Amino acid sequence: MLLSLHVKNLALIRESEVEFGPGLNILTGETGAGKSILLGSVQLALGSKMSRNMIRENADYGLVELLFSIDDPRVEAKLSEMEVYAEEGTVLLSRRVTENRSVCRINGETCTMARMKQAASYLLDIHGQHEHQSLLYKSKQLEILDSFGKERIVDAREVVSNLFHSYTDIKRQLSLQSMNEEQRKREISFLEFEIKEIQEAELKSGEDEELEAQYRRLNNSRRIMESLQQVHVCTGYDGPSCAGELVGRALRHVSSVSEFDPALGNLESMLTDIDGLLNDFNRELSDYMEEMTFEEEEFRQLEQRLDFINNLKAKYGNTMEKIQEYAVAQQTRLEELLDYEENRRKLQKRLKEVEEELETACQSLTTVRKNYALSLEQQIISELQDLNFQDVKFQIHFDRAQSYSANGLDDVEYQISTNPGEPMKPLGKVVSGGELSRIMLAIKTLLADKDEVGTLIFDEIDTGISGRTAQKVSEKMARIGLDRQVLCITHLPQIASMADTHFVITKRVDQDQTITNIEKLNQEDSVSELARLLGGAEITGTVLESAREMKLLAQNQKNTRLHS
Repeated sequence: MLLSLHVKNLALIRESEVEFGPGLNILTGETGAGKSILLGSVQLALGSKMSRNMIRENADYGLVELLFSIDDPRVEAKLSEMEVYAEEGTVLLSRRVTENRSVCRINGETCTMARMKQAASYLLDIHGQHEHQSLLYKSKQLEILDSFGKERIVDAREVVSNLFHSYTDIKRQLSLQSMNEEQRKREISFLEFEIKEIQEAELKSGEDEELEAQYRRLNNSRRIMESLQQVHVCTGYDGPSCAGELVGRALRHVSSVSEFDPALGNLESMLTDIDGLLNDFNRELSDYMEEMTFEEEEFRQLEQRLDFINNLKAKYGNTMEKIQEYAVAQQTRLEELLDYEENRRKLQKRLKEVEEELETACQSLTTVRKNYALSLEQQIISELQDLNFQDVKFQIHFDRAQSYSANGLDDVEYQISTNPGEPMKPLGKVVSGGELSRIMLAIKTLLADKDEVGTLIFDEIDTGISGRTAQKVSEKMARIGLDRQVLCITHLPQIASMADTHFVITKRVDQDQTITNIEKLNQEDSVSELARLLGGAEITGTVLESAREMKLLAQNQKNTRLHS
C-alpha cells in the first residue's frame, strides 16, 4: 500500500506531502489545479521521462518520494529476489531530478532506472488517462490474456520461447553455411593459412612478457653499463675518494686504537662487516659487468620475434591466450567446412526436429490460452454488464500467426458487440473512448485479482461517461477498493462520493507565484467538494443537501451491497 507521497519543486508544487489511506482514495479539483501534476510526479518517480519544464521555476532540483508498506509475503519475496528488503515493513522509492540528470534511490541506496521500474512494478499499477488506447493493439490484448491465465500460460509460453530461440539459432547457423563451392574453398584456404601461421609460431605462455623484459634490458645495455661503471668506481678501492678505500682507511684507524678501549671492539667489528659487504658487492658487480655483453645478432633476432608476436596479436587477439582461443575457433570452423554437406544435413535434420517440437508446444500453448480465453470472455461480459453494457457480447478471436515467435503462433483479437443484432467487430471499430475506458476498467478489475500489486491508480477513468454509467463505474471502483488500495483522480461526484479518503487539489497565488496544494478533507469538507462537482461555481443549499444525500447513499451502499 502507498502510505505517502512527497513532492518538492515540481511544476506548480512547491512542496507537498500526502498520506493515503486504505481502500478508495479520491482526488478531485478544478480544471488546471494540478491533478495531472500529481500523477506525473508519481510516474516520474517510477521512471517516466522528464520534460525540462517539469522542475519548478527558479528551483535547482525536483524531488519525488513514495513510501510503501509491505504486508504481502509474495511481494516481499519478489523484492527480496532483487535484494530489496523492507525496513520496518516499508520501502522508500525516490527520484531527484535536475535539468541534466536524475538520481534514483531505493531505501536511500542509489540504483538504476531499470531497477526502480522493476521494484515499482511489484508495488503499484497506473492506469493513465490515455492508457486504454493500448487496448486496441493485438499485442496488448495477448498480454492481458496471458496475465489472466498466468498460472499455466507462463510455463507453456516459456517452453515455446526456449524452443523458438533454438529454432532461430539453427536457422542462423544454416544461413551462415549457405555458400557456393567457390566461397567454401576460399574460406577453407584462408582458415588453413591462419591456423598454420599460429601453429608455426609455437607460442608459449608468458613468452611475450619475457621477451619484452629482455628487449628493455638489451636496448638499454649501454646506459646500464655506464651507470654500473660509475657504481664500481664509487664502491671500489682504486681512488682515495672511493668508498672501499675510505672504509678500509677508517678500519685501519679504528684498529690502531681499539686495544686501548674494549668498547671500541664493537665498532671495529661493525666496520669490518661493512668492509666485507662492500668488498663482496664490488666483486659481484664486477662479475655481472663481465658477463653483460651486447650481441647485435641476438638483439636483432629478439626484436624480430617480438615484432612477429605483436603482429599476431594485432590480427588474432591482444594476448597469447586469445590467439590460441582464436586458433581453436578457426579450427572448429575449418572442420565444419571440410564436413560441410554432412554438417548441413545434420542441421537441417535438427531444424526439422525442433520445428516439430515448437509446433507442438505452440499448439499446447494455444489450447491453454483458449481455455482461459473462454473464462476471460465470460468474466469480462459480467464486468461490462456491471458497467452498464446491458446487451454486450464479447469474444477473443484466435488466428494463426504467419510465423513463429517467442509468444507462439497466436494472433488474438478482442471483438465486441454492444447492441443487440450488431455483429462482432474489433474493439477499435465499435467502441468510443469512454466505452474503451470502461472496458479497460473491467479488465483491470479482473487482473487485480490475479497479481500481487497492492495499489492501483486511475487517472480520470470516467472520461466520456455520465449518469447511470457513472454510478456503475463508482460502484466498480468501490468494489476494487475492498481488496486493493485505489487512488482515483476524477471529476464525477458519483465516483467521488464513494471515497474512503477524499483529497482536494487547489491552486493559489503566493508572492506572484502559482502554487498547487493537496489537502485531505474531513466528512463535511468532502460534502462541500461534492456540491462543487454537482453545482459548479454556485453552491446553493439545495445542491449542498443533494451532495450530503449522495455521500450518505454511497456510504450505505458500501456498507450493504458492496460488502455482501
